[in-house]
Amino acid sequence: MTNDYSGKDIQVLEGLEPVKLRPGMYTNTENPNHILDEVIDNATDEALGGYSNSIHVTVYKDGRASVEDNGRGIPTDMHSEKKRPTVEVIFTMLHSGGKFNKTDGGAYAFSGGLHGVGVSVTNALSELLSVEVKRDGKHEIIEFSNGDLITPLKKIKNIPKKEKGTKITVTPNPVYFDEPKFDLKILENRLRSRAVLLPGVEVKLMIEQPDNTFKTFEWHYPDGIVNYLENLVTNVEQISKIYTKNKYIESEEDDSFSIGEGAEWSIVWCEDGNHKESYVNLIPTKLGGTHESGFRNGIYEAIKSFCEQHSLLPRGLKINSEDVWQHVWFILSTKILDPQFQGQTKEKLNSRTAVKLVSNLVKDDFEHWLNENIDDAKSIAEMAIKQANIRNKKSKKTAVKRNSGATFLPGKLTDCQSTNTEERELFIVEGDSAGGSAKQGRAKENQAILSLRGKPVNTWEMDVEDLMTNKEIADLSFAIGIDPHNIDDKVDFTKLRYNRVCILSDADKDGHHIQVLLIALFLKHFPQLITEGHLFVAQPPLYRVDVKYPNKKTNKEKSFYVLDSDEMSELQKHLDKEKVKKENIKVGRFKGLGEMNPEQLWETTLDPSTRRLMPVLIEKDNIEETLEMLDMLLAKKRSSERRDWISEKGDFSDEEVD
Repeated sequence: MTNDYSGKDIQVLEGLEPVKLRPGMYTNTENPNHILDEVIDNATDEALGGYSNSIHVTVYKDGRASVEDNGRGIPTDMHSEKKRPTVEVIFTMLHSGGKFNKTDGGAYAFSGGLHGVGVSVTNALSELLSVEVKRDGKHEIIEFSNGDLITPLKKIKNIPKKEKGTKITVTPNPVYFDEPKFDLKILENRLRSRAVLLPGVEVKLMIEQPDNTFKTFEWHYPDGIVNYLENLVTNVEQISKIYTKNKYIESEEDDSFSIGEGAEWSIVWCEDGNHKESYVNLIPTKLGGTHESGFRNGIYEAIKSFCEQHSLLPRGLKINSEDVWQHVWFILSTKILDPQFQGQTKEKLNSRTAVKLVSNLVKDDFEHWLNENIDDAKSIAEMAIKQANIRNKKSKKTAVKRNSGATFLPGKLTDCQSTNTEERELFIVEGDSAGGSAKQGRAKENQAILSLRGKPVNTWEMDVEDLMTNKEIADLSFAIGIDPHNIDDKVDFTKLRYNRVCILSDADKDGHHIQVLLIALFLKHFPQLITEGHLFVAQPPLYRVDVKYPNKKTNKEKSFYVLDSDEMSELQKHLDKEKVKKENIKVGRFKGLGEMNPEQLWETTLDPSTRRLMPVLIEKDNIEETLEMLDMLLAKKRSSERRDWISEKGDFSDEEVD
């Protein structure tokens, strides 16, 4: 490193260069489906607004794909500020588009593409991209290569003014993707869902075969999601009939929401299985989000209220949300004026107001439906009560087994082979996806995996009795072999089953949240595991950087695993010093442990020779001070103190605070 630091060290990325340099920040680089989705989303938004009734996608055997709609056509007039054709601005500039203005007169009221980087990202990561526009009596074309203009906008021919629409043909640049071909099954499912959510719109997919013929799929659901759900449960025994409804805000009485916001849903309870699909402005949210939370809450509260009104609950029994949601099949389509998603891939909705919006719309209407359909309502209630009884019996059975001293290992635990406690390690992971990779990538001899279902609860103010009724916490205690205890209790460490208990969570903010909750659990209820040096935090990488060294005879390709953004900056300085060109650097961002294959997880996080395993260390003499600090941060009763502390220490610049 040099001590010199001046203006020449400051790099400014222009146009679409940030996308090419860091494609993983803007799209899913596993395959090119997402950059095609951006184009499909624009065609969908035209249909959502009522401007088109046809979406036609064609995938060619040479790797190209085209998306055609009969909407209004992308504007081709001269942009007033940039003095270039508007279509050129849209495809070459980040944060340009017609979906920012949500007031009256905007081009789109409800749309899925809101980040303003959509089709410009598609353009940046495509070897070739052509845009054909039909509008205003003209058929025009403009072409790009790797984000750069190669054929300025030109007229092909005059056409009747009533002919309108857009056709975009994309040839992905394979250098940016792990698999350069489109995943046709995912594409097929995506387009079918568009037809489900857009009653009256015809959606077609054509796939070119090796013999130059085309395999064709066509979808058209006149009645929308209810038709789709009926097809899904055709061979499943139903507990109730399907409940379908749509409700939208019709007036400005509640200034929390805008006119037109709301949801459409279709839900049914079955004897077995479950299925969920949720959408926001037709964008699939496979990770759910706040709209799903509102829907679940509204349904649960309505069933709970029905049970109480009709005195259906046995004395002392309470149903919870999970009791209600066993074996539920549902489709939820939400319209939100200005949705906020988690990340550019838009797989999870983060808009806080969506919880209240959907919950309010669903609860009263579903409660009314329950009282109008008593037989169905009682069947649903009986199922929830049955699940609550099973849950209670499991909790009691678990407590009896634990108190009797019998050996009980949870089903989510994949144990190791060694009987030597000193070399045994337990890795606590969230979810089956990450757990699956960890199980395959671990050293079976001495590494065990315990998968938790979702985020652990905040256990800071729980007493031991309530703590052990939580199945996830009870499983964790049983797996480790140590009961909950206080700092001064006598703990029998001969029953400890693992020398190292390691928290293994994603490298993002959600993963850090899980770390905090688990560390708080151990500190409050298993403190001597920490003071005796048995608790660790694994540090998986956030990025993988693949580098090609074209001027070197050896080490032509090398992969770096990068912990965080600070390390990424240091690596970039190193690569700049090595004079590695930007086009020879490919950055991928791991969105979760489940995205790593077993070999990557072993190499980066589990292998003792290469992993980063940080011990959680607190001396027994200092634990009271730590407990006091965490009590202020986690206890519900100290919210005012916490607010003052955040206000005072909000910059987190103080090393002591950190």
